[in-house]
Amino acid sequence: MTETQYFTQSPEQTLTALETSSEGLSTTQVATRLEQNGKNQLTEKKRKGLVIRFLEQFKDFMIIVLLVAALIAGFLAHEWPDAFIILAVVILNAVFGVFQEAKAEQAIDALKEMATPDAHVRRNGQIVKIKSEDLVVGDIVLLEAGDIVPADLRLIESAALKIEESALTGESVPVDKQIGVLTDAESGIGDRTNMAFMNSNVTYGRGLGVVTAIGMQTEVGRIAGMLNQADETTTPLQMNLSQLGKTLTIMILIIAAIVFVVGYLRHAQSPINMLLTAISLAVAAIPEGLPAIVTIILALGTQKMVKRKALVRKLPAVETLGSTDIIASDKTGTLTMNQMTVEKIFTNNQLQDASAALPADNLTLKIMNLANDTKITEEGQMIGDPTETALVAYGQLKDFNLQQTLTDLPRVAEVPFDSERKLMSTIHQQADGQFLMTTKGAPDELFKRVSHYIDQNGEIQVFDETEKDFLLQTNHNLAKQALRVLALAYRILPEKPTTVDESLEESLVFAGLVGMIDPERPEAKQAVTDAHSAGIRTLMITGDHRDTAEAIALRLGIIKDDEHADAAVITGAELDQLDDQQFADQVEQYAVYARVAPEHKVRIVKAWQKHGKVVAMTGDGVNDAPALKSADIGIGMGITGTEVSKGASDMVLADDNFSTIVVAVKEGRKVFANIQKSIQYLLSANLGEVLTLFMMTILGWQILQPVHILWINLVTDTFPAIALGVEPTEPGIMDQKPRGRKSNFFSGGVFQAIIYQGLLEGGITLAVYALAITYPVHQASGLAHADALTMAYATLGLIQLFHAFNVKSVHQSIFTVGLFRNKSFNWAVLASFVLLAATIMVPGLNGLFHVSHLDLYQWGIVIAASFLLIVIVEIVKFFQRKSAAAHG
Repeated sequence: MTETQYFTQSPEQTLTALETSSEGLSTTQVATRLEQNGKNQLTEKKRKGLVIRFLEQFKDFMIIVLLVAALIAGFLAHEWPDAFIILAVVILNAVFGVFQEAKAEQAIDALKEMATPDAHVRRNGQIVKIKSEDLVVGDIVLLEAGDIVPADLRLIESAALKIEESALTGESVPVDKQIGVLTDAESGIGDRTNMAFMNSNVTYGRGLGVVTAIGMQTEVGRIAGMLNQADETTTPLQMNLSQLGKTLTIMILIIAAIVFVVGYLRHAQSPINMLLTAISLAVAAIPEGLPAIVTIILALGTQKMVKRKALVRKLPAVETLGSTDIIASDKTGTLTMNQMTVEKIFTNNQLQDASAALPADNLTLKIMNLANDTKITEEGQMIGDPTETALVAYGQLKDFNLQQTLTDLPRVAEVPFDSERKLMSTIHQQADGQFLMTTKGAPDELFKRVSHYIDQNGEIQVFDETEKDFLLQTNHNLAKQALRVLALAYRILPEKPTTVDESLEESLVFAGLVGMIDPERPEAKQAVTDAHSAGIRTLMITGDHRDTAEAIALRLGIIKDDEHADAAVITGAELDQLDDQQFADQVEQYAVYARVAPEHKVRIVKAWQKHGKVVAMTGDGVNDAPALKSADIGIGMGITGTEVSKGASDMVLADDNFSTIVVAVKEGRKVFANIQKSIQYLLSANLGEVLTLFMMTILGWQILQPVHILWINLVTDTFPAIALGVEPTEPGIMDQKPRGRKSNFFSGGVFQAIIYQGLLEGGITLAVYALAITYPVHQASGLAHADALTMAYATLGLIQLFHAFNVKSVHQSIFTVGLFRNKSFNWAVLASFVLLAATIMVPGLNGLFHVSHLDLYQWGIVIAASFLLIVIVEIVKFFQRKSAAAHG
């Protein structure tokens, strides 16, 4: 069934189509419609139960691997401590995941809370007050300034009605409403001036409307529906962890199979013992602390970002920011101030910047303040239309005393604003007994009523065609800069008129023009530049008009080339002419999307994602929520943002500052680099452990016991790996291009580093064992083997602590990045060393860990061999940098 476009019908046709009248519905009709269509409420998709959501956390491949490892460790290898540690990590991750999901579901709840509690309706010919949820299609609703529109309405009466719809359309200026028929059936929401939409705010005037849609059929309801249907995006971090889990599993299975086959063929042990050895190797190869360490690093990253005014709602969003290719930003309130501001003023027949000097008794300044309905509270707060409050604020800036002026020139009458003539006038009594009429409105309409103007010398001259052409050209030039232009004029009346209507608005003396705009945020231009230098493209998505959007984009540097600016802008109507494939093919040419609806925003996000781009979407309105949810990372505004947009976001800017996003991107890149370092450290350490156990098995040497591997994994792996997560940002991190979707934790030389460094760790450990067994301190065979095993254990643990310094940077020298800049890291390494050494040196503990006491000579060999890894890695890095420079 085709949706009825009530804005293309007259009020009478709409009332007939909806089977109602201006007197309202009868009680019987209301009851029937309530039964047929239900309440005027937003519905939500059925939510999963707590148990189901908890179990779904175990679908991740890495988690499955860890669960299998826990079962093997416990039931086959009888390593119950290992099993319990793995299970604890997995369960904690699942609990955390459920908690994050519960927070994310607040978006629809917030949308439901926005529904206005009451509505004034006409039923049975009488005006009654009812709950908005009891409204039905066909109800006649009364609107007054301060009301929240309770449903979608076709207006049938309008008296200077203005409705603020920025949360729905993105347009910063309240819309002048009227009741005429619109002929364009393709008109967007922002252009449907004879409609009022649910949850928008009445800022001025009054009106009467008939309900055309309730609940999920309203424009807000459609947004709620899109939120329900939006798929949760998989973050690059989640994809990388999943890929890492699969890679590790394959490697572990291959290693375990090789150990089992080789051991079995050599008859080193019985088949069952050989299987247990292979399983022990597999358990040793799994970095069971990795999910917890990644979570901790992300959590630490969120704490840093809170201090920079970026509040992260979902942990993976921290890292996702670092891989962002596209920032698709809402204009109103995000890139701009969401506050109309006077930018240009034309007075005494010449144009000047608003910042230029202007005497407080300037006539243009006086008129813009008198022809104004703004109310100022005792606290100094301005209440009224944003355009009018901007004029009063400008007057205050120029020391114009409005209260004193109104005392001297009290308002005695007014001709209210009318959307057809686009003018308003106020009449004030002067001390000389005459009356001053001040008029403000659209320039083209006001010029028709002007007979004289004030020239540069302050003299009154006859308004001729030359002057009119000059003013029309000035108005055109200001409009091209996306300024909203108002014309100001006055007339002296000898006596108070008996009839106050628009017939008084003639023979006016033109005083000036004022150009206003919702200006860009001062810091936004630099943020766009910084994002560009980091390889990130900024897009503007707005419900505002094409010219306004283009002008702001040029001012911000989102569009670079003035000559080709028009080709970089596309409107929602033009977007509707393209199918998804055509749009995806052309999407890269557009930087600005104007006059767009909520579904357009989702299409834009998905089109860029088709190109493999990681998309961050910022926004503050209800209309942004579906796109915020569809984007790889949704960024809401903390101050001006609706609860709906914040609920649908992954991150919220506490200061609504666009530049905070660039700071957050830098933090995200640092977080990824630090996770990469932790992974490099853990996997190279585990590879060293696996190689050591593997070769000991193959060579028939005494094998390190499970308690040794467990303690090394628990102590020397975990603490430094977490501390690497708070490493300072490496220089030049924001000069690099975004990683994008295809990169992973092994990119940038990390995989090669893991392999050769892991081989070195294992090789040096085996070399120490071989040296100790060949040149024993104690001649007795049992003591010699015990010393050799202890030295191998100490070397395997200590070499990992030294190696932690190596992974501070993949390619840079540790002397460049700073050996001891990270205090947390220094304490972590020291604590790990003390805990490792205690198992050997503290009486009682060495018996528990099956190790012998080492003398200074043996400790010297262990320390020297461990430190050798730093020397070798520094040499390798030196040649890598030389090679990169030669090919660079």
